[in-house]
Amino acid sequence: MSAPALFTPYSLGDLRLPNRIVIPPMCQYSADGHGNATDWHLIHLGSLALSGAGLLIIEATAVEPEGRISPDDLGLWSEANAAALGKVIEGVRHHSAMPLAIQLAHAGRKASSAVPWAGGQLLSAEQGGWPCVAPSAVPYSDAEPAPLALDADGLVRVRDAFVAAARRAAAIGLDCIELHGAHGYLLHEFLSPITNRRADAYGGNLENRLRFPLEVFDAVRAVFPAGKPVGMRISATDGVDGGWDLDQSVALAHALKARGCDFIHVSSGGLSPLQKFALGPGYQVPYAARIRAESGLPTIAVGLITDAEQAEAIVADGQADLVGVARSMMYDPHWPWHAAARLGAQVEAPRQYWRSAPRGVGDLFVGAKIGMR
Repeated sequence: MSAPALFTPYSLGDLRLPNRIVIPPMCQYSADGHGNATDWHLIHLGSLALSGAGLLIIEATAVEPEGRISPDDLGLWSEANAAALGKVIEGVRHHSAMPLAIQLAHAGRKASSAVPWAGGQLLSAEQGGWPCVAPSAVPYSDAEPAPLALDADGLVRVRDAFVAAARRAAAIGLDCIELHGAHGYLLHEFLSPITNRRADAYGGNLENRLRFPLEVFDAVRAVFPAGKPVGMRISATDGVDGGWDLDQSVALAHALKARGCDFIHVSSGGLSPLQKFALGPGYQVPYAARIRAESGLPTIAVGLITDAEQAEAIVADGQADLVGVARSMMYDPHWPWHAAARLGAQVEAPRQYWRSAPRGVGDLFVGAKIGMR
């Protein structure tokens, strides 16, 4: 009997994943105020790395201090950041062979925000905030000040910050990079005509709006080790009339594939408070399915994917190559175990947990051998 599609191996570049379950980036807002990882990251990532998923992507990690969503965001703009995160990765690696990726990000006009449990609003200088940058001086809402439009030197600085962070990611042994081009953050802001009002070579028509995100991709791909995958997360549509849409996302996917991109991680929204989406199970999967079908780029689908049968159908039906399970994974860090049990598959688990498999689920854990006197 063949394994369920969700539990078949898959390769991104030279990186072999044991199954099709991806843990997407989930911001923890728990760094030390200087971008350095803390014990929380060791506990959080360590727990997820024991889940049996195929790939774990570390949360959105700022490439420069001004690119943080909040003052407590993880960063990779300094050697101190790299040392702190490297220590976490070393700890995780002692107990898990799960492939580890990192999402490199710049928050653009959505930077300088309070952490979600403190309201998430834009922070003033008196509250510890800082000036935001964007492609154009277009505020997120009428109640907020306009960001500073990046000039030519600013574009070089940001691109070089992504490159420096990618070098640090390689140096601390990460297996994969995902560039954050979604959810209304800086690279997404360049893509969308709502936020990109530039009159130079980086604004206007689609080719120009693609230019800076593609330059960042090319620069990161050039410095990250060959064979180690580099991909991008995108919002397939802004959910706003006249904004970024699925047709443009397909065009971006074709351009990325031509540049050697290894995967595209398909989400939606986040750019405008005016967005409208009909939320429901798997509501973003059709975006991933069309991008995959028309570009041939390996695709990660997300969006209210919560149960094993749903995830299995997405992969088995060819809607996506990989399935991202985010909030459900935080709620249930052993989600892949339970999915394997429901689908009749096997999953990797630490030896210390082999005795936990319930009776009646068969050989749930790969290589499990239990003996006691």
